[in-house]
Amino acid sequence: MVEMEMKLKLRVGVLFGGRSGEHEVSLMSASSILAALDTNKYAVTQIGITHDGAWLTGENVFEAMLNNRTDELVGTTFLPDPTRPGLYRVPADPDDEQFACMADLDVVFPVLHGTFGEDGALQGFLEMADLAYVGAGVLGSSLGMDKGVFKDVMRFHDIPVLDWIVVSRKQIQQNVDAVVERAMQVAAFPLFVKPANLGSSVGVSKCNSRSDLLEGLFEAARYDRRVIVERGINAREIEISVLGNEEPKASIPGEVIPSREFYSYEAKYVDNRSELLIPAPISPDLVRKVQELAVEAYQAIDCAGMARVDFLLEKTGPTDIVPGELYLNELNTLPGFTQISMYPKLWEASGLPYPALVDRLIELALDRKGERERTERRYLAGAQDG
Repeated sequence: MVEMEMKLKLRVGVLFGGRSGEHEVSLMSASSILAALDTNKYAVTQIGITHDGAWLTGENVFEAMLNNRTDELVGTTFLPDPTRPGLYRVPADPDDEQFACMADLDVVFPVLHGTFGEDGALQGFLEMADLAYVGAGVLGSSLGMDKGVFKDVMRFHDIPVLDWIVVSRKQIQQNVDAVVERAMQVAAFPLFVKPANLGSSVGVSKCNSRSDLLEGLFEAARYDRRVIVERGINAREIEISVLGNEEPKASIPGEVIPSREFYSYEAKYVDNRSELLIPAPISPDLVRKVQELAVEAYQAIDCAGMARVDFLLEKTGPTDIVPGELYLNELNTLPGFTQISMYPKLWEASGLPYPALVDRLIELALDRKGERERTERRYLAGAQDG
């Protein structure tokens, strides 16, 4: 009877942790998603990835990862073989060559922020394994992740972005003075320096001087081989959530009032003093513009499932009665997903509560998998001639 009930439930693998500077943020998001999944509808398998990249499953994986007590967990993996879907046990004994299937899965919910989680690498692996998964595909994930290439695409589509350059870690290490000179030609201070392929404000520095810039370049280069330097402006931070596949919809926008000079990692996750204004106190015309640009950016990179789109609204003076220019800052294809994160809070304020949002994302993952299955994988010359 229990086995029959399990088969009637949708089998969901929740994947969290990861080999990324956003490992801890992933655990925060996973905690909320695991709590929201209705066990009357879903048979949930927890899969944790350690800082070192080991994939683990077993009993209470989340608690074990959170408390660094993973000895009782079992090594596991997917196989990049569509004829053998599911979750497989990795042999503990090197002499044992047998990979045993531990669980069949209908859909994977990746809660992996940052490198190897939302940059297209995992998505490619899941595509090869022929598994349905929540969120953007390979192209949308990789374009959304790399802030430099993303800006190239936005500029091609005439979506306003701040001026920037991209430099490599090797350039910084070999001739940092030349990099500093290039960076200072982007705009006057302040400048922002960021790892091109990371989120949650990890490794981000606001630079008000040459010495700040030097320090910021080396800090960002710790987390990525590509570093972006962009013009800084005095701005309000407006965020909006997008949901859907081929016909995405935008939520109402919100505004972040950071507790620190900018919305740093500490302001987001540590001091709990940043303020979220939902809805954002902006005009109806500006609301429509933000929603339209967010959807346009989402479709431009072939995004799917979800994304949080962040804008910078230039301040024109101390009262900000007349807003200045609006710039698209970035698009996050796997945004923070705790109960208090902006992405789900904006949908809640738009009429879609957290548990229903999780359900909808799983539905979208299955829809996208169905669309992939319509693609012909064989070509027979002349087959259509008859």
